[in-house]
Amino acid sequence: MTDLLRQLRRNREGATVVEFALISPALVLVLMGLFDMGFTLYANVMLQGALQEAARSSTVEGAGSSLGAIDNAVAAQVGRVVPDARFVFARKAYSNFSDVGTAEDFTDSNANGICDAGEPYEDANGSGTWDRDRGLNGLGGARDAVLYKVSMTYQRPLPMASLLGFSDTVTSTAATVLRNQPYDLQRNVARLGNCA
Repeated sequence: MTDLLRQLRRNREGATVVEFALISPALVLVLMGLFDMGFTLYANVMLQGALQEAARSSTVEGAGSSLGAIDNAVAAQVGRVVPDARFVFARKAYSNFSDVGTAEDFTDSNANGICDAGEPYEDANGSGTWDRDRGLNGLGGARDAVLYKVSMTYQRPLPMASLLGFSDTVTSTAATVLRNQPYDLQRNVARLGNCA
């Protein structure tokens, strides 16, 4: 009996099969995770590239009549890589690049950081109320800086994320700001108002 145990201890046949069986689940998980990350990065790069190209097409005079076609071109280009993606498009126009994402100016008479109590403000987008974002929805006019954003949501192609407790869907957002071409004089819709 002891001779048999000694022989089994020295015998190395089949050891690599057992080692591979122990290592392969972790290896497969790591490879699937790397493929998932690589696909997500590639989809983001495709989205950003398609957005940049579409934004350049949006800056020319008369682009307002073809915004749907421009957005569809982004969806088609990214759809070659991510066929089940859903897209949400948004554009906001600003008079200057420095205005992008900033609130409308107001005089904070009571120093509470809120536009209230009849304080005067500049209605930069012509909405009739004070806004935290002075942008005007849409493409704007000549010489306006336009923030063009696209949000893409899709199912992950591999189940790796759900095995680790992450969401099965990915949402990516890409944005760019370009100035419309100077085909006309820039319009100004700003007027003064008072906060409620």
